[in-house]
Amino acid sequence: MSADFSSPQLPPVGILEPLGDDDRDILSGYGVFRPVQPGQHLIEEGMAQTGLYYIISGKLHATAMRGGHKVLLGSVQSGETVGEINLLDPSAASATVTAVDFSQVWHIDSKSLEAYINEYPRPAAWLLIGVGKTIARRLRSVNEKIASFYGG
Repeated sequence: MSADFSSPQLPPVGILEPLGDDDRDILSGYGVFRPVQPGQHLIEEGMAQTGLYYIISGKLHATAMRGGHKVLLGSVQSGETVGEINLLDPSAASATVTAVDFSQVWHIDSKSLEAYINEYPRPAAWLLIGVGKTIARRLRSVNEKIASFYGG
């Protein structure tokens, strides 16, 4: 990724690590690159959400309103994703994601992902395996938090 955002590229990090340079270049054309300024919301809790955001650079916080209080759910940074569940099952966002630092992200919606899967099934399989691993890792983390809350 160029510093001025004029030559966007998807790096071989996180869910994109198994993909070759050509596969990442092709995949990038199915989504949209966007800069996110500090304090800017990438996703807003409760709003319709239909895609995945891949963090190229920067740092963002995921927060949710619970009992009238803003709760920090976690941080996401380079090589990580947000919105992966809504990529597979579009719904309202369960959290607000806000840039802490200037961030560069890439977004793909479910319709574009479906087109990519149909045209490039092998690299798409690796991408979906990465998405599945991310969801599984986050689910395990939540399960551990719930178990520790109940003394388990």
